[in-house]
Amino acid sequence: MSANLNATFAKCKKEGRNAMLTFLTAGFPSVAETVPLLKSLQDGGADIIELGVPFSDPIADGPTIQKANQIALENGVSVHVCLELVRQARAAGVNIPIILMGYYNPILQYGENKFVEDAKKAGVDGFLLVDLPPEEASRFRKISSNSGLSYIPLIAPSTTNERLAQLSEIADSFLYVVSRMGTTGVAGGLDSNVSTLLKRVRQFTGEKPLAVGFGISTRENYLTVSPVADGIVIGSYLISLIDNTPKEERLETVKKYINGIVGGREVVVDPRPESPSTTPVLSEDEEEQKKQFYALVDRFGDYGGQYVPEVLHQCLSELEKGFNEAIHDEKFWEELRSYYPYMGRPSNLYFADRLSEKVGGAKIWLKREDLNHTGSHKINNALAQVLIARRLGKTQVIAETGAGQHGVATATVAAKFGLKCKVFMGAEDCRRQALNVFRMKLLGAEVVPVHAGTKTLRDACSEALRTWVTTIGDTHYVLGSATGPHPFPTMVRTFQSVIGQETKEQFAKYNDGKLPDVVVACVGGGSNCSGMFAPFIEDKSVKLVGVEAGGEGLQTDKHSATLSAGKSGVLHGAKTYVLQNADGQVQDTHSISAGLDYPGVGPELASWKDSGRVKFIAATDLEALQGFRILSETEGIIPAMESSHAIHGAVELAKTMSPDEHVVICLSGRGDKDVQNIADLLPTYGPKLGWDVRFEN
Repeated sequence: MSANLNATFAKCKKEGRNAMLTFLTAGFPSVAETVPLLKSLQDGGADIIELGVPFSDPIADGPTIQKANQIALENGVSVHVCLELVRQARAAGVNIPIILMGYYNPILQYGENKFVEDAKKAGVDGFLLVDLPPEEASRFRKISSNSGLSYIPLIAPSTTNERLAQLSEIADSFLYVVSRMGTTGVAGGLDSNVSTLLKRVRQFTGEKPLAVGFGISTRENYLTVSPVADGIVIGSYLISLIDNTPKEERLETVKKYINGIVGGREVVVDPRPESPSTTPVLSEDEEEQKKQFYALVDRFGDYGGQYVPEVLHQCLSELEKGFNEAIHDEKFWEELRSYYPYMGRPSNLYFADRLSEKVGGAKIWLKREDLNHTGSHKINNALAQVLIARRLGKTQVIAETGAGQHGVATATVAAKFGLKCKVFMGAEDCRRQALNVFRMKLLGAEVVPVHAGTKTLRDACSEALRTWVTTIGDTHYVLGSATGPHPFPTMVRTFQSVIGQETKEQFAKYNDGKLPDVVVACVGGGSNCSGMFAPFIEDKSVKLVGVEAGGEGLQTDKHSATLSAGKSGVLHGAKTYVLQNADGQVQDTHSISAGLDYPGVGPELASWKDSGRVKFIAATDLEALQGFRILSETEGIIPAMESSHAIHGAVELAKTMSPDEHVVICLSGRGDKDVQNIADLLPTYGPKLGWDVRFEN
């Protein structure tokens, strides 16, 4: 309860000491050990416990807590299990306040009202949700307040003074201050500027308690922070200590460690009070006034937003301002267009006569983004974002990549403008897209293989976000897809819309001012799809079809068809469709195409699905290979495996249409990068297609 948290800080203040806050991931190192460990923390001198609710994609956490999350999930921990562990802890005599700390999506899937109600019954006192900032938390805060539970705001070194005042206003127990930029447990050591940070924060928070975390692991750290803080938080070091201690010694080791941190004081635990009556609830008018500062950022219906850790808030605000200033500045557009010859724009709209004849039905056209410099549509967005990065004074860029095309485009532009470049790529994608890894290195970029999780695009995105947190001062994250927190989906769609704009103009020129009947694009995160479709959205006569990666079939769990089989959730900073299980954990995906192997999708595409404006279908791995083969053999054009999904979908549609109708396919990239991988897969897939073009020595 908020009242219990307030009483704890008041008690510690009266005793002339700091509150000791400790973190433990529920179910780590095992479910059976969780409650005994909580009791040991209390017996050692912890005043408040943060119990981590594990999540599959913890973007604000370093390797230590990532590992703890993974182990907990392997142990079968869910939100239900976390609440049951709290109940058991209360029955075992753990009387100090317990805060549930984690990420929003598992709670969203559980149901906010039910979650808060069940948490209160279990004995939870409050919530600290890393990726649910106040802008997105109005509803959740109100539900919590109505139940007397606390919503605890986060403060980072990058938090502005204006924002400090607002965060202080909504705090009903204490505020959690992140002492340094970065993810949990990575940098090591206590930031020397923590006293200066807390002094600034105090100017706006007044008497409200401040608990400080990140980099605290020793009695010396504790004593350094004690004069300026009300509470001290220890997390990653404690997880490492438990992990590195033999099972039979863990309970006593944890107890002694915490007691050493608090100076060996005698621990007296008061009985847990009965649940107090709920705290006063703001009236609708007062609540509305408080929400005004937190007006929702640009959204696409119910999707989008900024579900990010506090440390990212300021840099996203800076980016949004820079983006808006750029797109309203004609000089920016003049500069961007001056590089069109370098990029290969405008790309060709090509009538595929032999493919059309082979398929029968409608005439098929190809928007040749594969002819762009670097071999795909990715250069459109990469170059524009780098121009904005330069306007913002950034000296280096980072990027995520799946098939490698966005990584190559970003590395190319970085080389062009003399910027340092680091590209994160799943280790599995590095293997199957070795050519693009080599290309990036030739261009001077550092390629970082990501070995976490599925070792694919999803994990590369998570690692890029974690890295950006630590380097935002001089670094811009060139996000390659129409995903992520605002303003990225809008930025990417804006800069990729050149594809659809050119298509409209070129098709009208060749066809007496008419519009095509159908426009088709492949769908991974959504960059080429959003860029191709956006200029046609208001043209209701044009049918828009997105083709997802059906993998081994939607009836299996080996696919990446998020819009076809996913449901609303939060991933990588945005609310959108997500492939996830019932507990809100993000599912592993599969696709023959590294570029489509992603469990989320751009929020604008999610809104198009719900409105019915765009129809989304799926093509299996085998069908994508059929698309790859038919275009290669009829037009002498080897497409990327991503584009091959769109080719198959368009071919099947064309068969049902009349010869006087037209289908345009966004040929998003060329297939050089995929040839070796396809050759490796032909022993499996070739017999099913009656296709074997390999040669033997």
